[in-house]
Amino acid sequence: MSGDELCDLTATELRSRLVEGEISPSEIVESCLHRIEVLDGQVRAFLTPTPDLARERARAVAELARAGTSPVAGIPIALKDVLTTRGIRTTCGSRILETYVPPYDCTAWARLSAGGSILLGKTNCDEFAMGSSNENSAFGPVHNPWNLDTVPGGSSGGSAAAVAAGEAVWALGTDTGGSVRQPAALCGVVGLKPTYGLISRYGLIAFASSLDTVGTFTRSVRDAAMLLSVLGGRDPMDATSLDQPARDYTASLSGEVRGLRVGVVREALGEGVEPGVRSGVRSAIDRLEGLGATVGEVSLPHADYALSAYYLIAPSECSSNLARYDGVRYGLRVPGEDSMQMMMRTRGAGFGPEVKRRIMLGTYALSAGYYEAYYGQAQKVRTLIIRDYERAFASFDVLVSPTSPTTAFRIGERTDDPLAMYLSDVFTIPANLAGVPAISIPCGLDEKGLPVGLQLTAPVLGEELLLRVADALEHELAFDAVPGLVRG
Repeated sequence: MSGDELCDLTATELRSRLVEGEISPSEIVESCLHRIEVLDGQVRAFLTPTPDLARERARAVAELARAGTSPVAGIPIALKDVLTTRGIRTTCGSRILETYVPPYDCTAWARLSAGGSILLGKTNCDEFAMGSSNENSAFGPVHNPWNLDTVPGGSSGGSAAAVAAGEAVWALGTDTGGSVRQPAALCGVVGLKPTYGLISRYGLIAFASSLDTVGTFTRSVRDAAMLLSVLGGRDPMDATSLDQPARDYTASLSGEVRGLRVGVVREALGEGVEPGVRSGVRSAIDRLEGLGATVGEVSLPHADYALSAYYLIAPSECSSNLARYDGVRYGLRVPGEDSMQMMMRTRGAGFGPEVKRRIMLGTYALSAGYYEAYYGQAQKVRTLIIRDYERAFASFDVLVSPTSPTTAFRIGERTDDPLAMYLSDVFTIPANLAGVPAISIPCGLDEKGLPVGLQLTAPVLGEELLLRVADALEHELAFDAVPGLVRG
């Protein structure tokens, strides 16, 4: 294999070759940087590449990578541009933070960096992680490497596209309502959203604090388990961090699913699901049954209300969190005759249309006289959805559904129809409201040659079980299709 193709291997494969001394971190970095140079002008996955830092870091961690004591040492990664990185621009895909350079690292990157990881750069995303297509970035859309005329999904579309195109071996994103799993499905990679609080949110620039979750994009389930082993665990800097020790999640990947109870979510295979998605998911479920799992149907009766509840809770928290961008302390400042005018001009120029839409929705929902009717009711629905999952997991070990009702849609197709765009996350949002872990794995291609994603969901802190089932199914499906852009 030539050095140019190292960027197409899994992290597991690269780690093995690093330990054997067959390759060096510098060779992997050069392979990724060459792929970025060749393809990113079309994909536009990166907002801030860091090639010089990556090369310097590759030399510095060479011995650590050879030792094999850290699963991430010597392997290049990309970070969604809502995760703070000390001394490296962090924009959130927004003009209001276009020149912001954080003075500190987020915990997720600090842990990876301590383990010898190599940063390739910061990836494009929907502004402040608000979107399902990556068309809301102030710096232009990301293009899906499977078909450049289609979206990569959002809001973590840059990270998903970078991994799919071989521009990064793996990447971090964030998942508030599906923003890791949905782009993973549309780009044909593995996307993991762990239990809320398992990965620290310190240094994640907030959108909706009770929903935001750091997640991973990888080329295999084993790679996802490797990353989670480094990222997970209690962080005193995050008040929502769970009191859980770090653990090796690869140890649970036995490949054995015989006797496990798999619940197929009834509401997720009905109206609105494209035929290619439905057939791909059903075929994968049959393969899971062939591996010895017991398959049955399960209902999440309040899932139909999840979308409505989410679009009250998330904008309400967004309205509160984004009030800090006032032109006074950091970020964009547009001068005015007084502080009020300055603030209005700054926000008017700095925020894009979707962010403004959600701020207005959230501010209204939290306003006097409407709080209980909207935000309060939405939180009650959230409780009902949590109870739905608890009942479902009393009968089943994991739940299965499509990740997205459709495969990748064309750029511009839904920009004038916010509701159609919001429906892209209809199957992913319930897991965020309940805080349970979920993973998307590719399960085939539709009739247009675009990837189909299958979502598996497990109980709170059920990552080991979730990864075991996903790993077994991944090996059975043997999905190894390559995006057309990479094939050339």
